[in-house]
Amino acid sequence: MPAFETLLTFFGVSVLLGLTPGPDNLFVLLQSAQRGWRAGMAVVLGLCAGLVVHTAAVALGLAAVFAASAMAFTVLKYCGAAYLAYLAWQALRAPAATAQEPASAPGNPGGPGLGRMVGRGMVMNLTNPKVLVFFLAFLPQFADPARGSVALQLMVLGVVFMLATLLVFGAIACFSGGFGALLQRSARAQTVLNRVAGLVFLGLAVRLATAER
Repeated sequence: MPAFETLLTFFGVSVLLGLTPGPDNLFVLLQSAQRGWRAGMAVVLGLCAGLVVHTAAVALGLAAVFAASAMAFTVLKYCGAAYLAYLAWQALRAPAATAQEPASAPGNPGGPGLGRMVGRGMVMNLTNPKVLVFFLAFLPQFADPARGSVALQLMVLGVVFMLATLLVFGAIACFSGGFGALLQRSARAQTVLNRVAGLVFLGLAVRLATAER
């Protein structure tokens, strides 16, 4: 078990990383603005579920095997880029949804349900190989073999990182969802938001497709 001081430092660093602009928090911000804070929180839960898989992979040593395989890295990043491109296409062709009938409203076939938003966040996280490589480089720095099982320490650190992510990304989802609710009162503003989201997703797809290990 890591020392309390180590966990506290790790939590602080994780919060700062969560606040640093990146694909995941930008994804949460846009999805919340488009579909409301509940949809944003669902995406956050999906991202955290993906972090569980990454943490387990690092603890079990699978991440090192993956990082050594150029083919695995390439295949996964192209899958992630294709998924982001698909989301971009959906956003660019999405009709405007006003506050009277928001895109995330139950029973509205134009918007995915919360379960699908959780899946969207999880796929977004798992198909980004740079997250796994980052975990492989980041988590072991805070593990001390003298304090027992390294695998157990890595799992604990992963849980702490997920808590920090849930805190920071949850705040982003609530803030962006509230702002998005104002935009949903205007069909024109909603159309602009959809187009901006589509272009950002497309940019993220290109960035991921051209990423190097």
